[in-house]
Amino acid sequence: MQQPAAKRPSAARVVLIASALLVVVLFLLSRKTIATPTRIIIPPGATLASAADTLKRNGVIKSAVMFRAMASMFGRGGTVPRPGRYIVPRGAPYATLIEQLLTGRGQFRRLTIPEGWSILQIARLMQDSLRIPVDSLISATRDSARRARMQTPAADVEGYLFPATYDLGDGISAGQVVDSMLITFDRRWKRAWDPVLQQSGRSRHAAVTLASIVEKEAGRSSDRAMIASVYLNRLRAGMRLQADPTVVYAMGMVSKSRVMYDDLKFESPYNTYRVSGLPPGPIASPGTASIAAAVEPAVSDALFFVAFPDGHSQFTKSFAEHTIAVRAARSERASAATR
Repeated sequence: MQQPAAKRPSAARVVLIASALLVVVLFLLSRKTIATPTRIIIPPGATLASAADTLKRNGVIKSAVMFRAMASMFGRGGTVPRPGRYIVPRGAPYATLIEQLLTGRGQFRRLTIPEGWSILQIARLMQDSLRIPVDSLISATRDSARRARMQTPAADVEGYLFPATYDLGDGISAGQVVDSMLITFDRRWKRAWDPVLQQSGRSRHAAVTLASIVEKEAGRSSDRAMIASVYLNRLRAGMRLQADPTVVYAMGMVSKSRVMYDDLKFESPYNTYRVSGLPPGPIASPGTASIAAAVEPAVSDALFFVAFPDGHSQFTKSFAEHTIAVRAARSERASAATR
């Protein structure tokens, strides 16, 4: 007896089955595994389709083809993502990544904090770049818990916002910015410095405070250790530091090309022309080189130094020698000004 011919599935059913299989494949490819953060850059003019190649190249997704297919399923295949730098979770669902690129969620800015910047300068950068109010960041630096964590007796964590390059996401809070910089400070602080300071009877806070002055004074990196030596020698001799950058900081100024005689009279615990010893805390954020110089300064008996126009400093033992060096430095400045 002749068997009846097998009934062929309709075209609509084939499409339905294929679509179901595609959804299953897309789900398996896009399901969340370990969502480790990855940084990518989406250039201006990129499409969501071309962004798929960037995601695949950086290991964020397993298949650029399937990513584009899902974008098409959602009617987003030809849409344009927002250009910028992103922190995206590797292994996140494709739908999540598509939404993130189209809305700009997860974008970040790469900001560099130069060595020698103060809290005020950092706060102004954060306001200009991330729209964080200056007052909010300054308030975060004065938080008692953060000060206790950094073991600083000062009114804020000045000096502990480590100068480095940071990737900061849009929408980040002032507290998160400050915490990120404090964490970086802790990571960059070398544990080998602790016994050195303990042996010399100095605290970490004192070393960071001295390092901040060295950072502001040094025109050349090679002079840092000698500058630190001069200030420590002056402290041991009972002399005031008489560091010009402390006067500028005391006056609440970001920078000042020249400290005038009347400025030296400014009343402040940070003015080392009027008070003995170190100021209450750092006056800026020192980098690793300045911290290292403050922890392990050069061995010398110099008590004075003066900076020359080319950036180098001349170190002397006596005030008479210092006076001669100052005249030479002023002469060079005058000559340079007339060229």
